[in-house]
Amino acid sequence: MKEREKGDDVTLSVDERWGPQVEELTYKSRQRLYLSEQTDGSVPNTLVVANCDVVKPRVAAAEHIAQFNEEARSPFIKKYKTIIHPGEVNRIRELPQNTDIVATHTDSPHVLIWDLEAQPNRHPVLGAAVSSPDLVLTGHKDNAEFALAMCPTEPFVLSGGKDKFVVLWSIQDHISSLAADPASFKSPSKIGSNVGANNGIPDGSPSIGPRGIYEGHGDTVEDVQFCPSSVHEFCSVGDDSCLILWDARLNNYPAVKVEKAHNADIHCVDWNSHDANLILTGSADFTVNMFDRRNLTSGGVGSPVHKFKGHDAAISCVQWCPDKSSVFGSSADDGILNIWDHEKTGKLHESGGPKASNSPPGLFFRHSGHRDKVIDFHWNAADPWTIVSVSDDCERTGGGGTLQIWRMIDLIYRPQEEVLAELEKFKSHILPCSEIN
Repeated sequence: MKEREKGDDVTLSVDERWGPQVEELTYKSRQRLYLSEQTDGSVPNTLVVANCDVVKPRVAAAEHIAQFNEEARSPFIKKYKTIIHPGEVNRIRELPQNTDIVATHTDSPHVLIWDLEAQPNRHPVLGAAVSSPDLVLTGHKDNAEFALAMCPTEPFVLSGGKDKFVVLWSIQDHISSLAADPASFKSPSKIGSNVGANNGIPDGSPSIGPRGIYEGHGDTVEDVQFCPSSVHEFCSVGDDSCLILWDARLNNYPAVKVEKAHNADIHCVDWNSHDANLILTGSADFTVNMFDRRNLTSGGVGSPVHKFKGHDAAISCVQWCPDKSSVFGSSADDGILNIWDHEKTGKLHESGGPKASNSPPGLFFRHSGHRDKVIDFHWNAADPWTIVSVSDDCERTGGGGTLQIWRMIDLIYRPQEEVLAELEKFKSHILPCSEIN
């Protein structure tokens, strides 16, 4: 399913995240989807909560297929709530312990925390006051626009910015300060009044400072990620081509610094939730590197376990699949979203065959449905092998972007013996079709 919006005023989501499932039906499930809308200023920038009908595998209504129109809005995605965001929404991250709580990055030094269920629904018209965040996280000295992460097990928030710092907060510190001094709490009005006095953040929103500020990068920090097996450990990447591992129990300086992890700026990083030794990085050098943290360097520079080459432009996002430990996705400015399995990096060439030299090692699926650069994607943890992805189509179409929700057919990733057994059942139908073709 696709959602497309064109025009000079709005570019459909530059970031998207899956929220909680809200309803389970016979042929579909209904799930929250968090989107951002950036505008040219004629209407406000917004953070959108949508309800998305996710059709279950191998369910396709004939009338929906017959009436599909790529240029039309999808009937499967409907806006549920709109928040008028102070500035562009560059990044959205949900709190795993409560996915109704999200953090956002905009073009400011602050991280904004939103309770999406508590926030009022707003009508985004020119001149409307912005919504007030439920909490503001302070600590950066310069704009922090993209690097943002939430801890899987604790209410910790991690951010990186142009000040070259990695900053760590605990939302729990806000709750603790209220318990210690209830009289200090000022409830935000939810609709801001004085905007601009605090880097575009409405007055009245409560704020907290960081638990730690970590120094080690030589340029802008582009992405951060928590270690899935330790609340004290995290990593970061930046325009200095470095991958840095941190341990909050030690000090405010790198535990391990990997110089020249790539040959250009590093845009994204992800830590494997199934195997905490494996870390992915994506770079402007068109490659994705997989590192084993037990052996990160060789000769003083980064030594990846494998370098994945399957894109023709800068990598925008990498993310491990929640459904299989060896699978991950990568998106890039070439408009492609590749799905890889690092366990298959040697099997294709060992098997030989005419396709062995044409496919990069480990690549087993390529999504080419976007028209232009794929700027972000997110695996759906509640619906196996389902992905939401967004592309920025402005250069090609003159305005707008495309959001797609898709999943590959299960015959691609299931065990080969299962697939062959299933195909055997339909052999009598398949063979006549192949003879016709």
